[in-house]
Amino acid sequence: MLKTLQNAFKVKDVRHRIFYVLMMLVVVRIGSQLPVPGVDSSYFQQWFDSQTGDSFNFLDAFTGGSFSQMSIFALSITPYITSSIIMQLLTIAIPKLEEMQRDGEDGRKKIGAITRYVTVGLALFESVAMAIGFGNKGLIPDNSFAKITVVVAALTAGSAFLMWVGEQINEKGVGNGISIVLLINIVSRIPSDMVTLYETFIKGKIIAKGILAAVIIMAVIVAVVILVLILNGAERRIPVQYSKKVQGRKMMGGQSSHIPLKVNTAGVIPVIFASSIMSFPSVIATFLGKSGGTGWGSKIMACMNSNNWFNINQPVYSIGLIFYIVMVIFFAYFYTSITFNPLEVADNMKKQGGFIPGIRPGKPTVDYLTNLLNYIIFIGAAGLTIVAVIPFFFNGVFGANVSFGGTSIIIIVGVVLETLKQIESMMLVRNYKGFLND
Repeated sequence: MLKTLQNAFKVKDVRHRIFYVLMMLVVVRIGSQLPVPGVDSSYFQQWFDSQTGDSFNFLDAFTGGSFSQMSIFALSITPYITSSIIMQLLTIAIPKLEEMQRDGEDGRKKIGAITRYVTVGLALFESVAMAIGFGNKGLIPDNSFAKITVVVAALTAGSAFLMWVGEQINEKGVGNGISIVLLINIVSRIPSDMVTLYETFIKGKIIAKGILAAVIIMAVIVAVVILVLILNGAERRIPVQYSKKVQGRKMMGGQSSHIPLKVNTAGVIPVIFASSIMSFPSVIATFLGKSGGTGWGSKIMACMNSNNWFNINQPVYSIGLIFYIVMVIFFAYFYTSITFNPLEVADNMKKQGGFIPGIRPGKPTVDYLTNLLNYIIFIGAAGLTIVAVIPFFFNGVFGANVSFGGTSIIIIVGVVLETLKQIESMMLVRNYKGFLND
């Protein structure tokens, strides 16, 4: 990793791109500290601190603390992420969008433009909901239509600006713009989380216990990172043999290749979907002022709160963990079924004269790929669940209430590895061009 960055800084164009990314990230963090005009930030901070659930912790981690501070970037890029997921799902359901996707670069540009409009629409909807829902409770002093309009405009513009920053990083930086913005937001919360862990487990303890607690905390973090690295790098390579054929006077084909199937085929998407669904009822109840009470509704929401899982005093609330695991596995299969089509892969192999050794082309190949994919997805989903559940275990048993968890670590490791690959690709292209120029 360090060698890659050292070599990257030796190439002028790549160095300028890296500096551009760093400059844009500074802009993002500065904007995260700018309060929304007309908002009582101290009220919102007190309200946020009084929440016992983790419904908004998930959002606050993704916004880098901007949500709890009610800054102009309070919505962050979550509307864009939601919009991208919606468009990806609609591309499968709507033939017109599927046709655009097959049109190559022009089609992808059209889908990108639609995604931006949907992002702004979602940001506007969320801004209005927040301004009205929290404004009536004291977030906006002297609540009026004009002040609500200002708050809505500021939050919507902040989300749209971050979307633009992500696209600029794609164009003038090293790529992965949206992911890098999400990465810096998550990383910015780690120092405060480390302080929380220090005050909870180390501060005030005798030296021996303090050192032991610090070692255990670091061991858990390192173990989760290693698990994520293994999960991201693991893949099953399916051998493919291409038959020889005569083209003109030349004998073509005959070479061997492989189809790489990643074990974690769906990435972090299943965890994000599952966490969002678990948080959604509590968020709606909070907006409607129905978050209190002792009825069945409150007990169900308590089960969906990950802070209550692994609670020795109230083990019944861990039922929500079972529901969470089921959703992670379901979305792993669901998302992979959208992004990987065994029938299409088998048809392409057949057209190119390729076949899997020992498997006949056509339906047997489709069945083989489907069965193998189902097996791999389950292994990946199980690994993803383990990584996501480890922080929940320590939160529930030891009260280590921090904003980052398995989801955040998966995103951090994945984005860092992907960005390094992008930088290596840029360096390879520059070296290749230099070779041609010589």
